[in-house]
Amino acid sequence: MTVDDRFTDSPFQKADPAELTRFEVMDGPVSDWATDFSHMDEQYAENAHEIWDDLRGRCPVAHTERFGGAWLPTRYEDVQAIAYDTEHFTSRAVIVGNYRPPLDLAPVGGVPPISSDPPFHHDARKLLLPAFTKANVAKQEITTREFCHSLINAFEGRDLVDAATEYAMHIPIRVIADMLGFPTEDTPKFKVFVENALEGVNRSPEEREASTEVLFSYLLEQVRDHIDNPRDDLTTYLINAELYGQKLAPNHVVGTMALLLIAGIDTTWSAIGASLWHLAKNPEDRKRLVEEPALRATAVEEFLRAYAPVTMARLVKEDVELGGVEMKKEDWVLLPFPAANRDPEKFERADEVVIDREVNRHAAFGLGIHRCAGSHLARMELRVALDVWLDRIPEFSLAEGAPMRWSTGQIRGPRMLPINLG
Repeated sequence: MTVDDRFTDSPFQKADPAELTRFEVMDGPVSDWATDFSHMDEQYAENAHEIWDDLRGRCPVAHTERFGGAWLPTRYEDVQAIAYDTEHFTSRAVIVGNYRPPLDLAPVGGVPPISSDPPFHHDARKLLLPAFTKANVAKQEITTREFCHSLINAFEGRDLVDAATEYAMHIPIRVIADMLGFPTEDTPKFKVFVENALEGVNRSPEEREASTEVLFSYLLEQVRDHIDNPRDDLTTYLINAELYGQKLAPNHVVGTMALLLIAGIDTTWSAIGASLWHLAKNPEDRKRLVEEPALRATAVEEFLRAYAPVTMARLVKEDVELGGVEMKKEDWVLLPFPAANRDPEKFERADEVVIDREVNRHAAFGLGIHRCAGSHLARMELRVALDVWLDRIPEFSLAEGAPMRWSTGQIRGPRMLPINLG
C-alpha cells in the first residue's frame, strides 16, 4: 500500500447508531451543584471558582444525572488519583456529552494520543514529542511575536477592543496553522471547528457527527494536498511517521491533526484571554508587570495555575470507589484541573493570584500520562502574547457595561472581553 492509497477514502469512521448509548438532553437550570451539576451551564462558566470552593467544602465529589451520569471531583488528590489510574479509567472519550462512544474505540480513540489508553498511548504520544521540544518551539517565537505586533497595529485609533476575538483567539490559530502547514486564509474555519467540538456537546449525536465529518473532510483535503506537495511541517511528518514498523493508519493521522487543531487553539486562546482579563481587573499587577518584565515568566505560571482552562474527562472502566463515592462502569468523570489548582490543601493562598509565587507545581497541563505534550508551545504563546501587549498597551482596563462572556464546556476562557485602551 502506498501513502496515497491510505487516504483514498475518508478516515472518518461513522458510529453505528445502534452502538451509541444516548442520553436525554437536560438543559434546565441546575438545582444543586452537588447533585445536579452541568459544566455547560453559563453560571458554571462564569462562577466556576466559587462553585468548586463550595463543593470542596461540603461535597468534594459532586454527581449529576445529566449526560447519563457524571462525577466531578474538586480536590487535587482526587483529580490526581484519577488521572494516574489507567486501570479503572479509560480515555477513549475525553469530552462529556449526550452520548457515549462505543467500546471498540479503545485503545486508540478518535483523537490519539489524548484519547488513547496504554500501552498504545505511550507510543502514539512519543511520536509527537520531537515537534514540541523547547528548541523547536523557540524557532516559532520570532514569527509569533511579529504576528502579535501586527494584531495590535490594527488597534490604532481605537479606544475599545475585544481582546478575546481580536487578539487572544488569533495567536494560537496562526501558530497551529503554521505548524500543520494549513492555508492562512482558512483560519476563520478553525474557530467554527473549535466551537462545534467543545461547546456543541448537547446537540444530537447526528448533528455532532455531521460537524465532525466536516472537520475530518477538511483535514483529509489538507493531507491530500501535502501528499501532492510535501513540505516541512507537522502534517507531512504525520503522513510519513511509522509506528510498529508501519505507516500510521489514516484515522490516526487525521485524528491527531484534529487534536492539535482543536486543543492547540482553544486552550491557549483561553489562557491568553483569562490573563488579560485578570490584568485589566487588577491594575497593581498590571503596573508591576509593565515595570518588571523579568517577572512575567513567573506570572505566566501563576496565570496558568489560577485560570487553568482545561477540564478533561474519563469513562469508568470498572466499578471503583474514589473520594468516598462509588463510581460505576461507564460513568463519566470530569477532571477539572482548574479546580485542583485552587485546592487550599495543595496551594497556599489558593484563591489569590500571586504573580510572584515562587513554588508553583500547578496542574494546568494535566497530570499523569496525558500531561499536555504541547506545554512548551503554550507557555511560549502566552508569554509572547503578554509581552507584546504589555509593552505596546501598558494602560488598559475592562470596559464597564460592555458584555463579557466565558465559554461553556470543558475549556474555560473569555469569549467576549471588551477592554478600554489607554
